[in-house]
Amino acid sequence: MPHAIRIHETGGPEVLRWEEVGVSQLSQLAPNEARVRHEAVGLNFIDVYFRTGRYPLALPSGLGLEGAGVVEAIGSAVTEVKVGDRVAYAGGPPGAYAEARNIPADRLVKLPDSIDFKTAAAMMLQGMTAQYLLRRTYRVQAGDTILIQAAAGGVGLIVCQWAKALGATVIGTVSSDEKAALAKAHGCDHPIVYSRENFVERVKEITGGAGVPVVYDSVGADTFMKSLDCLRPLGMMVTFGQSAGPVAPVDTQELSKRGSLFLTRPTLFTYIAKRADLLQTAQELFDVVGSGKVKIEVNQTYALQDAAQAHIDLEARKTTGSTVLLP
Repeated sequence: MPHAIRIHETGGPEVLRWEEVGVSQLSQLAPNEARVRHEAVGLNFIDVYFRTGRYPLALPSGLGLEGAGVVEAIGSAVTEVKVGDRVAYAGGPPGAYAEARNIPADRLVKLPDSIDFKTAAAMMLQGMTAQYLLRRTYRVQAGDTILIQAAAGGVGLIVCQWAKALGATVIGTVSSDEKAALAKAHGCDHPIVYSRENFVERVKEITGGAGVPVVYDSVGADTFMKSLDCLRPLGMMVTFGQSAGPVAPVDTQELSKRGSLFLTRPTLFTYIAKRADLLQTAQELFDVVGSGKVKIEVNQTYALQDAAQAHIDLEARKTTGSTVLLP
């Protein structure tokens, strides 16, 4: 019998349960669904938000938004994929922490032969996030100097490499010397160890007092106001996560007095809601990875049934780059 990680209540990693999933349940494909046998599943901080209830779910529920595997069956109306296709996805209803699952077929993208399952599961959510941040939310140009918070994380390492390939100068914050070295090896020109350096002062020093045109911030509560202080007039604050907790309500005058700043809180799922956008975003990611300009670092793997330990390590900031769960 296939198994999956499910939650029946919100809370700590201990609420993750390894349970059997009925074959009959998997065989009940809706006309627009495909059944995917997972070869690898991605771990992301958004999974923690769902587990703790910060992002509400109807319980009981599966968990996980990213996976890669092989199509085993398709519904009667499916045209996007066929049985035997190697596919990956990010988004859709939670439920990726499973040996197999049914998922709307229009959320699946076919994998190039050059990309293996572990790499695909590690890069779809984080890599497509990097794509929309760098190419759509604020379109980074050669000569720009940008700031990425949590530069040694999964999205951070991809952003560092991709921005560098675009000709940008990259400033990144990290928590340790080890992570500073990792970020630097992946294109971060100026890693800042925030535990001992004032990153606002360092950004101003690096930019000659001008500030940066964009800050990409997935940390949230601990960095938000200081990130605003790093921006030049008319700069853009992109807050796309909240690993340190949600941002407190903001008086819009704070944007005004810092120089008519722009503030946005985007999500990947909005940017890839249309299938055409999903395909274009994924193709740009496949191209930049295939070219070698961006390398996906799978630095941790866990057995899928050990997802609780993976969550513990992720929340303790013991992980770097990407992490995958293996069924």
